[in-house]
Amino acid sequence: MTDASWLYIISYPMLKAFHIIFFTCWFAGLFYLPRIFVNLSMVSEPATYQHLLTMANKLYRFITPFLFLTAIPGIWMLLQSPSWLKMGWLHVKLTLVVLLIVYHFICGHYLKKFKLQNSTKGHVYYRWFNEFPVIILFSVVILAITKAF
Repeated sequence: MTDASWLYIISYPMLKAFHIIFFTCWFAGLFYLPRIFVNLSMVSEPATYQHLLTMANKLYRFITPFLFLTAIPGIWMLLQSPSWLKMGWLHVKLTLVVLLIVYHFICGHYLKKFKLQNSTKGHVYYRWFNEFPVIILFSVVILAITKAF
């Protein structure tokens, strides 16, 4: 067994499958969480506010592990194919992924603001904020499929 043979214990197609499954779960939450923020910023009834806040909190706690579960097979695939690090499309993709991770933690920050009932943003802001992961998803998938440059 060579020093790097442990990298190939799980086949590349399996790593890719897990990567896709985990990022699908992560994105589902990133699409829905800001929609809950839209509703939280509009609601006036305390019981409804608390219900939405509970939903948002549970969703954030559910999707956060998928951020890391997405990264593990992604990094593992890179370790199996280090020559990809020389490709421009991958640099752009990784930059977008870093932005998405920042977005995830910004969602956590906004959730804390809602918990403290200290959110200063309105529903229109959160509607626009909700579009960011859609743009990232389109860009990352196109880059990963086409490997254009």
